[in-house]
Amino acid sequence: MARSSIACRRHKWSSNNGAFTTTRGARIRRLDTDHPRRSPSRQFHPTSTSRRTCNNLSLHLVQKIGQASEILVDGRNVSRLLPDRRNFGVVFQGYALFPHLSVRENVEFALRMRRLPRRDCARRAKDMLEKVGLAGFGERRPRELSGGQQQRVALARALVFEPDALLLDEPLGALDKRLREALQLEIKEIQRRIGISILFVTHDQDEAMMMSDKIAVMRNGRIVQLGSPAEVYLHPRTPFVASFLGETNLLPAVDCRSDGGVAQVRYANGSVGLAQEPRGGRERVAGGKVTLSVRTERIRILEERDEADSAVTGTVLERRFLGRQVRYVVQALSQRLVVSATEPQAASDLAPGQIIRLGWARCDAQLLGQADD
Repeated sequence: MARSSIACRRHKWSSNNGAFTTTRGARIRRLDTDHPRRSPSRQFHPTSTSRRTCNNLSLHLVQKIGQASEILVDGRNVSRLLPDRRNFGVVFQGYALFPHLSVRENVEFALRMRRLPRRDCARRAKDMLEKVGLAGFGERRPRELSGGQQQRVALARALVFEPDALLLDEPLGALDKRLREALQLEIKEIQRRIGISILFVTHDQDEAMMMSDKIAVMRNGRIVQLGSPAEVYLHPRTPFVASFLGETNLLPAVDCRSDGGVAQVRYANGSVGLAQEPRGGRERVAGGKVTLSVRTERIRILEERDEADSAVTGTVLERRFLGRQVRYVVQALSQRLVVSATEPQAASDLAPGQIIRLGWARCDAQLLGQADD
């Protein structure tokens, strides 16, 4: 199976408003990204249009691209090739299986379009069905399969002709939570066995972090941050990335000083705390306004003698038991802070109206290096 790298270079489109627009309104202003060999990579966007436009550009379903734009597969420019010449496998959200064909015939379809001998088509389809765990299902019709089995047939059809890369457009979006989680593991295992690069479009944040080697977060047609799941989650660059990927508290503060990657800040109530400087650096202005991101699960409920790099007092406004955690809303620092507590005593001791102390470590207070556009 081919193991390819994909790169998008200088993708930039122009129209009357300075951005390329599809018939559905998806606007992509500029795109520069790489997808290494054997790497599952995810695209994030608050709406589906820009995500799908990126996949459509890879497939050449969108025709109007700039003359300087390039889509490279192992260094080969495929941006001017028609969709059937790009050698990409595709799985759409609806799977698009042919209802009048058997499972085997669905998988063989791409091979027959390439005019391979019938015997080779049958052999390769049988081998691929075995790889996705559907040996013995070849003569069934799609309507006789479960949703998860149909998804695996679509994967087999997209992989059987040995594509250079696999493009998945929210293929798990229509499934229930339990089946979706099971198929996430199956896709990862198939990707590991076959060794193919995957570009996966999704709006599910947990799914992206669970399956990806690299995540691209998009806003207004641009990639605003690209990195590993841990890097994007723990070290967001902007308030948008911090709040979009997971749940966080955005705290305004004043920059007091900075030393060795640690910033001292003054919060709205006048208290002083410590925060982690952004990895990419920032333009620092002493006494200037800054924004910190503190994840809800990183805030601790402090006992009387406990200490923390930042500590504040607040009033419990709301308490919700969610099984694995208790979610509190606390009025502090002239705003509402959300706290996700997992300690058993925290689940039973606190009630609305109670005064509590909250604290967090400096490594859990990420100072954001850029403002949102």
